[in-house]
Amino acid sequence: MSQAQARTPSRSSSLAQRGSGSSGKASGRFHPLIAAGGGYAVLAGLASFTLGMINTAHLAGSILGSTGFLVGLLSQMVSVTRAERIIIVFGITASFVGMGLGIAHGGFS
Repeated sequence: MSQAQARTPSRSSSLAQRGSGSSGKASGRFHPLIAAGGGYAVLAGLASFTLGMINTAHLAGSILGSTGFLVGLLSQMVSVTRAERIIIVFGITASFVGMGLGIAHGGFS
């Protein structure tokens, strides 16, 4: 065995050192800005979904849906872990549906 082969760690040992377990933090750190963006996307999505079903609240539903959708997309681009991505995609979907309902009932007018 050459010295270069002896010094090169195997892929499985480097994965074990990174801590790729079921903790949800593959990078080993908590990402508060990404978590806040995902949380906003989920909360804005649920609120816009609820407000989008009400004919008189279409403006608030459209605005919340649009902002939740955009914040969710930005958070998705910088997300690191799979758990973050699952929550963010749920928020993006709820925001999009709420925005669609708000636009269908009158939109931004």
